Amino acid sequence: MRKILILANNDVGLYKFRKELIEELLKNYEVYISLPYGEFIPNLKEMGCKFIDTAISRRGTDPFTDLKLFSFYLDIIKKVKPNVVLTYTIKPNVYGGLACRLAKVPYIVNITGLGTAVENGGFLQNITLFLYKVALKKSSCTFFQNQENLEFFKKKSITKRKKIILPGSGVNLQDYSLLDYPSGKTINFLFIARVMKEKGIDQYLSAAEFIKKKYPNTAFHILGFCEKNYKGKLYEMQEKGIVEYHGMQKDVKKFHIHSHCTIHPSYYPEGMSNVLLESAACGRPVITTNRSGCREIVNDGVNGYLVSQKNTHDLIEKIEKFLTLSNEAKKQMGIEGRRKVEREFNRQEIIKIYLDEINSVLK
Repeated sequence: MRKILILANNDVGLYKFRKELIEELLKNYEVYISLPYGEFIPNLKEMGCKFIDTAISRRGTDPFTDLKLFSFYLDIIKKVKPNVVLTYTIKPNVYGGLACRLAKVPYIVNITGLGTAVENGGFLQNITLFLYKVALKKSSCTFFQNQENLEFFKKKSITKRKKIILPGSGVNLQDYSLLDYPSGKTINFLFIARVMKEKGIDQYLSAAEFIKKKYPNTAFHILGFCEKNYKGKLYEMQEKGIVEYHGMQKDVKKFHIHSHCTIHPSYYPEGMSNVLLESAACGRPVITTNRSGCREIVNDGVNGYLVSQKNTHDLIEKIEKFLTLSNEAKKQMGIEGRRKVEREFNRQEIIKIYLDEINSVLK
C-alpha cells in the first residue's frame, strides 16, 4: 500500500480540522503522522494512523534545535519511504520541505498563516523567508488559506511552483449544525481563542468593561488556554462580574447554544480563523478584525461586523450596533453566516482539492 506522511506541530489542529481528510486518506494509503504527543494522538491512532513522536519547539529560534528537527525529518523519510508528504505550519513546512527536497520525495505544503516571525518584519522575517524559498523550491503544490498570504509570497518571489488558495480548513457542516438562536434577556458574547495579546484579548476586556457598565443585561464569556500574564487580570475581572472565564474547553458547541455573537478581535497572522468558521456554521453572528484570515468570513453588516485591528473604540461601537438589533435581526445575521459557510467553506470541498492534488502527484 502507498504511504502518506503528515508533518504537523500539534495534535489538536490535526485532529479537529483535518480528521475528515485523514479518514479519506486511510481508505487507500498507510498514513504516518509526525508531531509531538498530545491528548488527541490516541484518537488519531485509533483511526489507523501510525504515530511518530516528534519534538518541535513551536516558537523557539535556537538553530541547533531546528537542525535536529531537520535531521529527524530526514531519518523519518528514509525509514517510512512515503510516496508523498503533507506539511502544515512553519517549521514542518520549512524543515520538512528541506528534508523532502533533499530526499527527492514529492511534498505538498499548507501555509496556515504567515506567523509572527514573518508578520513582524526585521532579521527574523528575512531568515524565515530565505528558508521558505529554499524549502519550497521543489514543492509539488503550495496551499494558501487566503489571498493576501499568496500575494505576499508572490511579491517576495518565494516560490514559482503551483499555488492554490484553500478556504482555510473549512467546516464539517454536520458537526457544526445550525443551532436555534437564543431568546433570553441576557445577551451572551463569546471570545474563543488562546488568551494572548495578539488574539485581541486586551480589546475584548476593555470593551467588556465599558459595555457591561452601560448594558447590564450582557455577559462576556472567554474560552481558551490562558497565558500566565493574563490569569490574574481575568480572575480579577471575573470577581467583579465583568467576564466569565471558562478555561480551555474541548467542546465549544455547548457554549454556542447560549451565545448570541462571537467576538474575535484577533490581529494574529493566521491563515483562516476556524473560530469564526465554526461560529458562523452554528448560526452565530461574528464581530471580528478587518484583516486577512478574518475578513473573508464576514460580509460586513450581513452576517457580522468588521472592526479595525487594535481599535477598542471601534469594537465598542460595533458591539453597541449589534445590541440595538432586534432578536429577529440578530438571528437573521446568524442564518446568513451559515449560508456563507455552506457556500464557501464546506470541508468536503477542501478534501476533494487535496485528493486531486495527491492523485496528480502520484500519477
